[in-house]
Amino acid sequence: MEIKIVVRRGEAGYFVTRVPALKGCWSQGNTRDEAVENAKEAAALWLEVEQEKRTRELPSASEIVAVQI
Repeated sequence: MEIKIVVRRGEAGYFVTRVPALKGCWSQGNTRDEAVENAKEAAALWLEVEQEKRTRELPSASEIVAVQI
């Protein structure tokens, strides 16, 4: 999967990253390379959490009732 990461230098000298496609997915690092690697990890974790949320939202088999109308 390819995803775009925005990298900017923060006020304190470190690098801040943002993943625009993943709302609220931010990271940082002491170097640009470290920030990009941290952003990759943050994006992977963001996607994992979203997948878990969607799985929890699906009804279980015991909640599904088939009826004939």
